[in-house]
Amino acid sequence: MPFEFRPARPSDIAACIDIRGKTRENAISATRLAELGITEASWAGQVASGELPGEVCTHEGQIVGYCFAELKTGEIIVLALLPAFEGQGLGRRLLQDMMAQLQAQGHQRLFLGCASDPRVRSHGFYRSLGWRATGKQDKYGDEELEYLFAEGLS
Repeated sequence: MPFEFRPARPSDIAACIDIRGKTRENAISATRLAELGITEASWAGQVASGELPGEVCTHEGQIVGYCFAELKTGEIIVLALLPAFEGQGLGRRLLQDMMAQLQAQGHQRLFLGCASDPRVRSHGFYRSLGWRATGKQDKYGDEELEYLFAEGLS
């Protein structure tokens, strides 16, 4: 199999920060992340403590995409993929793996911030997977979407 999926490790965070600045839409540079208080040390610390679990996808030993969530709240914090690896179902798999992990931890409702502009790819992506708008905005002005797991199903 050309792609491997595995839990994120603190040592992956430098590569994740690099990828975040190379995404096709909503790229955020390491400098901007640091301005927001997100540094390699802070992010790696959250991964090490278990408060920010993540899943990475590798290809030929290199990380090409990832998804991280906040364990306490059930928020999907970030889903990022290098543009060359889009359209292969990798983002969907990363997201679904994180959703399953959060559900296994007892979450019945997950949420995330998403662009409200229908021309942005993430707008349709999340909705196609069952995420729905809540009518709220997050602190960055993005639309809040939620996913509700059906009761009694896993």
